[in-house]
Amino acid sequence: MIDQLNRDVLIDSPPSRILSTVPSLTEYLIDLGLEKKLVGITKFCVRPKSIVKSIQKVGGTKNLNVELIRELKPELIVCSKEENHKEQISALMDTSAVYVSNITDLDSAVGAMKDIAELTNTVPRSRDIISAIELKRSQISIPDKKLRVCYLIWKDPYMTVGHDTFIHHMLESFGFENVFGNRNRYPKISAAQINSLKPDYVFLSSEPFPFADKHIKEIQKVINSDIVTVDGELFSWYGSRLLFSFKYLEDLHFDLRQ
Repeated sequence: MIDQLNRDVLIDSPPSRILSTVPSLTEYLIDLGLEKKLVGITKFCVRPKSIVKSIQKVGGTKNLNVELIRELKPELIVCSKEENHKEQISALMDTSAVYVSNITDLDSAVGAMKDIAELTNTVPRSRDIISAIELKRSQISIPDKKLRVCYLIWKDPYMTVGHDTFIHHMLESFGFENVFGNRNRYPKISAAQINSLKPDYVFLSSEPFPFADKHIKEIQKVINSDIVTVDGELFSWYGSRLLFSFKYLEDLHFDLRQ
């Protein structure tokens, strides 16, 4: 098996001990029926709530407890170039097989799902999930006219998303134009820069910064565009969460056009 960084993932048989450092892929692993094989997850792996609460937590996505992970002796670690620190993941590669995802669009998301299913011997179940995702996507009506938006993921300083991110791909694929789409990764920006681009809307994501309704009045004082809070999971989580993303984005676009 080759992961999405073109690394060999050396594992002789389907793993009986799996550790996930990616919240959206934790949900996917559980939906594949692998919850009893999950020996560790991050504190941000919050779905499905009824199951993850009883699984050992190994820190956050950016500050993993490497020693605890070693003690748990996972046979396979599922991680992400995007969400985890390279140094911490590299430190675990001498003790476990490590699959590194590199997801920037829907095609790479489906590719990672297929790889993980192959590694864990859950291909039939994965096919069902992917088929359902593809059906949901095919049922969405994408408007010709795009709404121009600035998508904020952080406050103090403001941070947005560039063209090489999964969130950008979701925006651009479902009726929105990312006004900072000429930037890379997650640039820091100012209120003045946002105002200069005159987006139709500024989206405040529910994660990783917990933007909530209370922030709207505060931000509206310095930003001229209309402010909308949005579900960050449905813009940024891949895996089986995509079953809910497309309809959410379609409905959001429809509501904002009214």
